[in-house]
Amino acid sequence: MISSLLLLGSCEVEYHPYDTRIDGETGIHAKQITRIEQACAGRTALRFAVISDTQRWYDETSAVVDALNRRDDIDFVIHTGDIADFGLRTEFERQRDILNRLKVPYLVLIGNHDCLATGEDIYREMFGEFDFSFSAGDTRFVCLNTNSLEFDHSVSVPNLMFIENELRNYPSTCRKSFVLMHASPKSEQFDKGLVNSFHRHVKAFPGLQCCIHGHGHSYAISDLFEDGILYIMCPQIERRAYLLFTVNDQGYEHEQVYF
Repeated sequence: MISSLLLLGSCEVEYHPYDTRIDGETGIHAKQITRIEQACAGRTALRFAVISDTQRWYDETSAVVDALNRRDDIDFVIHTGDIADFGLRTEFERQRDILNRLKVPYLVLIGNHDCLATGEDIYREMFGEFDFSFSAGDTRFVCLNTNSLEFDHSVSVPNLMFIENELRNYPSTCRKSFVLMHASPKSEQFDKGLVNSFHRHVKAFPGLQCCIHGHGHSYAISDLFEDGILYIMCPQIERRAYLLFTVNDQGYEHEQVYF
């Protein structure tokens, strides 16, 4: 009996990979948004980095964190989705722990791979709601779930009601806007029936600078609707590159930076 108890006491419990009991930090976005808004309050100029599609690429994710930490001119980092590959809890936890080494605040949009298995539940607990927004000085950032295919059209994705609410309650202190998403309106993920309504809503944001997305794995700039609104695609982290955006009273500039 004693030997059996000793044997049981020495065993480590292994959870199922799709288990949603997260080990470590949760509710990340609420804390990070507070940091961003407090640090950038009253400012008209800022600089932020964008990374994307880090699934499986742990060494490269660690390398970009090191590269960004060597800079002293970045206010925050936005990840445009696919932090996981198969929606595994361990994938989310491992990537989160790498990103937590960033010296500046970071936010993670939900990608189509993040929606697999129990990934939606894990994402919501670890980071927050699928659609969210925040202000950095006089610039508003609207971050959207555009992975329509993964929700099988059971709910409206993208969430036009969320966007309409953002437009109605647009902060009076903001003069510029960025809209971010994982999958662009012309991707296979996007609900084709909502493309035109989505774009009509998005271009109504005051001072819209551009739309930023991932999913395509390569760096690209497209005028998707031929109306001057640019959609800028961030390369996957395997390419060892990130995007750097500089925003001021004159507008914005961006560049692809290799590390």
